[in-house]
Amino acid sequence: MNEITITVEPGTPARVDAARAAKYLGVNAHDIPTLCRARLLKPLGAPVPSAPKYFATCELIRLANDVAWLDKATRAITQFWKNKNGHRADREYGIS
Repeated sequence: MNEITITVEPGTPARVDAARAAKYLGVNAHDIPTLCRARLLKPLGAPVPSAPKYFATCELIRLANDVAWLDKATRAITQFWKNKNGHRADREYGIS
């Protein structure tokens, strides 16, 4: 299997916010909290829930090159949206 390589521009910060982390991983920014809840992505430090989250660039690059991790992340995101949309459909059809 071919390995994906992400190059880092000179001057790239060692830690990035959730929006840039999402770009490195190829997901939407709103999927980052889902990956954190699934314990597939860990923010730096121990931020309180309402604090901005930062991620290590070197770890994001490693994860972006790991096909098995990408598979797990995709499954976690898909499952989240399946559950969320399933509850919406239940409400629309009056199913409890």
